[in-house]
Amino acid sequence: MELIIGKYNYWIYISLMMIGFYAMIAKKNLVKKLIGMNIFQTSIILFFISTGSKIGGTIPIVEQGAQVIEAGQYINPLPHVLMLTAIVVMVSTFGVALALLWMIYRKYHTLEEDEILRLRR
Repeated sequence: MELIIGKYNYWIYISLMMIGFYAMIAKKNLVKKLIGMNIFQTSIILFFISTGSKIGGTIPIVEQGAQVIEAGQYINPLPHVLMLTAIVVMVSTFGVALALLWMIYRKYHTLEEDEILRLRR
């Protein structure tokens, strides 16, 4: 039981991931699929950011004359930097996808996947 309660943040990330995955697979509206993809990406970003933190850790900046700290006590900044890049990519993808959905709506006057496939036949 301690394992489940102690890792509650991972359960939240998995729940968010499954909500986003469900929206991408089960929903027929393209905007809902896009929102599901955004939720899925956000859960992955939160997961990686949480793996880069450490209880009692310190930032890896050494000032002149400061006390030397063991390398294991530093927080790894790499996941945070990589996820900053992932956030930029996520926002860009979302913007391009919204523009494509707008073009689809202008052409077919609907954003329902089944209706668009029916109109294309």
